[in-house]
Amino acid sequence: MTQKVRHLLGISGGKDSAALAIYLKNNYPELNIEYYFSDTGKELDETLALIGRLETYLGKEIVRLSGVDNPNFNPFDYFLQVQGNYMPSVQNRWCTQKLKLEPFEKHVGDDQTISYVGIRGDEDREGYISTKTNIQSIFPFRRNIWSLEILHRFFDNSNMQEHLLLYKGLADSKTFSGVKDILKLPKDNKFTLSKKFNSLLDVSATTFNKVMFQYLKDKNYPISNIEEYPLLNHEDNLNRDDIFRLLKESGVGVPEYYNKIEFEVDGQKGEYARSRSGCFFCFFQQKIEWIWLYEQHPDKFKAAMEYEKDDFTWIQGESLQDLIKPERIKQIKEMTIKKQISSANNKKSEFLIHNLVDAENIVCGNCFI
Repeated sequence: MTQKVRHLLGISGGKDSAALAIYLKNNYPELNIEYYFSDTGKELDETLALIGRLETYLGKEIVRLSGVDNPNFNPFDYFLQVQGNYMPSVQNRWCTQKLKLEPFEKHVGDDQTISYVGIRGDEDREGYISTKTNIQSIFPFRRNIWSLEILHRFFDNSNMQEHLLLYKGLADSKTFSGVKDILKLPKDNKFTLSKKFNSLLDVSATTFNKVMFQYLKDKNYPISNIEEYPLLNHEDNLNRDDIFRLLKESGVGVPEYYNKIEFEVDGQKGEYARSRSGCFFCFFQQKIEWIWLYEQHPDKFKAAMEYEKDDFTWIQGESLQDLIKPERIKQIKEMTIKKQISSANNKKSEFLIHNLVDAENIVCGNCFI
């Protein structure tokens, strides 16, 4: 019996998820997408402002999720107490689990769900893949919209004969002629998974999607319950510049924390900004971003300082109190200026995120949930 399938898109407050919502509304309006935002209770005002603008553009509510049922409790502070005041870290990211993943999975429940993830075509990562069998991830910014788990299953060498039959039934003669020899080659250490599916996409991404869709019909995935799926004709492969273009052209705009701000040290000028959405004290942010927070949001920086104690600092080996000593701020800014001078991209980019070490690739759940 065919089950109803929900289509969900998590809005993190960052550029990629916002752009994905715009992209899907513009290109696939027939999809009845539900939007949600998992509130950590420690967001920047700029994040909440972006969500408000996006909600207006979409003409649809972005449902606020929280890991805490009682609205009088701040989600982060509540779970900090539950964790025995043990702060999150790279080794123990309970913040992602409790504030992002669990509210999302509770919101989904047991419903068959396709989750749309804003990982771009110029990124080599998967992001969050739910272990729940009723949740399936789709990646509309990539030419390959399918998850790695599905690709591994499809391209098992034992399926090679089935691949030929599926393509023969779904492809036109020109496309089938172009893929036949590729399909007959087994996947191995030389002809890797990536090489094989990219070779097929080069011939026709649309045909590959139709073949995959048919292959999954008798498998236990949410998409197995769908009769028609508009993304089968998807051929796009969007990069970072495309994301900024979508945001600007829509009028939603970029999150304001991406806008570069000029600073000066001994006559030399540099720029800083923030590279990610999520908690304002995220331990993945760079030191220059902490300085940005200190100078642009001193109240938030002070709040972050209050969490530090003898056995915990947000930055390994350095307290925020030490970080904001004048000589240390000067040193960090000087290092930032040197990096920016040596960066050829600095002259080409409107947004400083292009020149920062790409903090997006140091992933936390906020990037895509």
